[in-house]
Amino acid sequence: MDKSELRHEWEQRIASYRASGLTQAKWCEINDLKVHQLKYWLKRIEGSNAKPNPSTKWTSVVIEDPSISQEDSLQVKIGEFSIEVKQGFNPSLFADVVRTLKTLC
Repeated sequence: MDKSELRHEWEQRIASYRASGLTQAKWCEINDLKVHQLKYWLKRIEGSNAKPNPSTKWTSVVIEDPSISQEDSLQVKIGEFSIEVKQGFNPSLFADVVRTLKTLC
């Protein structure tokens, strides 16, 4: 495997890690990788691309009913769009949907 193939493989792994919502340790355990490898590639790939993003927008989170149990759903609003997330959702799919909706707002 040449350097560009290796970098591409790690870019895909990092995207998978980011979308998973897992800790570095747990994601590495599931994917049979060492945490130091992930940290190295995160720094190498994201560090080289790290530029301040002036278009980053923060969103407030409002919990209307703190007594909601984990069996219930969570409603996420992005602009005029609303997503209902239930326990057991696919974090990768959710991240893709959020990214898409953010481009529309």
